Amino acid sequence: MAFDQAKFLIRFLEEAREQCSRINSGLLEIERHPGDAETMNTLFRAAHTIKGSSRMMKLLAVTEVAHKLEDVLDGLRGQRIAFSKGLSGTLFRAVDTLGAMLEQIASGGVIDAPPAGICKELEQAARSEPATGEEQAVEPSREMIAAVSPPPGTDGSPAPVDAPAPSADRRGENRAKSETIRVDAAKLDVLIKLMGEIVSTQGRWQRSTARIREAERLSGRVAELLAARPAATGSGEEREKELCRAARSLTEKLAALDALSRDDALLMEQLIGELQDVSLTMRMLPLATVFDSFPRTVRDLALTLGKEIDFIVEGGETELDKKIIEQIGDPLLHLIRNAVDHGIEPAEVRLKNGKRERGTIRLFAFYDGGSVTVAVQDDGRGISVDQIREKALQKRLFPEETLAKMSDTEIIDLIFLPGFSTSPIITDLSGRGVGMDVVHRNVVEELKGSIRVETRKGQGITFYLKLPLNLAVFRLLLVVAAGRTFALPATSVSEIVAVSRNEIIEVVHRKAFRLREQIIPVEELGRLLGIATAGSESCDPLYLAIVSTGNEKLALIVDRLLTEVDMVVKPLPSHMKNVRLVSGVALGSGNEIISVLQAPTLLKCAREQKEGRSVKPAAERRRISILVVDDSLNTRDIEKSILEAYGYSVDLAGDGMEALEKAQQNSYDAIITDVEMPRLDGFSLTERLRRDERYADKPIIIVTSREKDEDKRRGIAVGANAYIVKGTFEQSNLLETVQNLVG
Repeated sequence: MAFDQAKFLIRFLEEAREQCSRINSGLLEIERHPGDAETMNTLFRAAHTIKGSSRMMKLLAVTEVAHKLEDVLDGLRGQRIAFSKGLSGTLFRAVDTLGAMLEQIASGGVIDAPPAGICKELEQAARSEPATGEEQAVEPSREMIAAVSPPPGTDGSPAPVDAPAPSADRRGENRAKSETIRVDAAKLDVLIKLMGEIVSTQGRWQRSTARIREAERLSGRVAELLAARPAATGSGEEREKELCRAARSLTEKLAALDALSRDDALLMEQLIGELQDVSLTMRMLPLATVFDSFPRTVRDLALTLGKEIDFIVEGGETELDKKIIEQIGDPLLHLIRNAVDHGIEPAEVRLKNGKRERGTIRLFAFYDGGSVTVAVQDDGRGISVDQIREKALQKRLFPEETLAKMSDTEIIDLIFLPGFSTSPIITDLSGRGVGMDVVHRNVVEELKGSIRVETRKGQGITFYLKLPLNLAVFRLLLVVAAGRTFALPATSVSEIVAVSRNEIIEVVHRKAFRLREQIIPVEELGRLLGIATAGSESCDPLYLAIVSTGNEKLALIVDRLLTEVDMVVKPLPSHMKNVRLVSGVALGSGNEIISVLQAPTLLKCAREQKEGRSVKPAAERRRISILVVDDSLNTRDIEKSILEAYGYSVDLAGDGMEALEKAQQNSYDAIITDVEMPRLDGFSLTERLRRDERYADKPIIIVTSREKDEDKRRGIAVGANAYIVKGTFEQSNLLETVQNLVG
């Protein structure tokens, strides 16, 4: 019988991806402990497994790369080859190439020959020869890192290997998004046993059905006797006796049936609950599925930025719904990249501040009641509340007096606004202010979770992401407000209390009450939703549902507390996606539609009502003027059309000297400049503008084809706020950067 390759291809790809992940992790360990023989043996076995299984599948190009990788690893473990940073880079590129080839095969592609470049590198490494020419082992550049781990909203260009390589984090995502998952045999055993219990209980229900039919027969006989009773003559006494016997028998059977039904109902409730729990665990995956890709990402990015970082991962065995695993990767990637790029200071700065030269980033997870908390922590510079407040004022998000009244928690929450960033320089890698917006949208809006931030300036920051265990059913608290039923996610409700109306106090023109020495603001849920009805103010006691997100709490006055129940939450239809306070709907027992409210948005709405805040109207953008400087007429026209289409007023200059003259004659809100220009280049222009008091704090954006790190560092040194490389230029990059800097 012919070998059916397709039948085994999926299994091969899953196994090979796991082996690639094992090689990635092992190489990171070898970099820390080069003499670890056990890890080296593990790496060799992983490459050997890929070689053997790919040969069986007749994927000879994969076999060739794996074979050459195996030769190098064999030389390392036999100490015929010395480990070095250059060799490490070669090995990482080899495993990236293997991963790319696997994804190409998975998408239906055909690879006729192994990539020549990486094969030559591996051959030279196996002979202990230094790589030369294009194959020279160099460490990844900043642009390579950006390609290896592209944030959402970018093109996600492939990593610089011979085949289109997905990023390390994308490989984890591909595994998580596969249509099949491996199920632990123990979970399957529990499900089968539970199914046996349910089948057994089905027999009890069948016997109950027979008893119901018997009761119906007796009930019919009693009805016949009662109907014939008035017309009875000589046989009346006998009929009375028969009627009594039938009535007693009916009563006994009904009582027994009632008891049996109650027992069966309790048993079925228990079994159905267990079936629900076990069924949900079938789709649960360990967080290691996504965690395992991050050490490589941190290693590459830290190497590019010249930083030394210890990356610690804990709690990878914690399980979450597969659907959540699929969506949590990007938010975690943004937080980790921010920690590496912005959080951890350069070594000289850390030593000057009395810290270890090596920074530390921790990624950990733990069960938190009926939820899971995933946290990203670093011991870097932390977040400056004053810097965030200053940036918000600069972007004119709120009036100065409003910002002055906002608490530290409220100020820190501003980092989750679209386009908000405190980075002093914007590059193609980071600082455009889209990352934290993605984190908030995915965690709070898509996954119905919450985010809490703890930070100490100069000491570090921790982001706590609280997530539901699954997306199939949610634990909801049903309440009544203004005569309507609403649902609050139980994970957002910390307490339920009943207080006398006399216990409500006024604190800074706002209702509040004291709970264990803590003052908690109070709002009527109906009034917050804009549906308050008259008469609610006379109720006593008041029922309060205390919702919390992060460190902030709000007590919601409701008319009644109904129950806490597991329910399926349906998403809103597409035309209602922008409804702020409602995250979805559930179907009640009476088929009524119940709105599921978003706790974080309720708190935000309460703050806005208290302060009477409003975000800057879009019309203000029309008054913003920008000077575009470039010696290329085509480039000037492209940038001008993009900016004017979005409503900005744009002026043009052909070189730095013309730009300087125009800047002295006019007042611009921002300047976008090229670097290489006649008469006066962009660096010199930026430097001279910074000496002018009018442009000391105005945003200056450099858009250039120069992509070397030293050029970017010079751009920072002369005072640029953003550095965009033309090779990676996108219309959205420019607009997001301008929005981030001037609004």
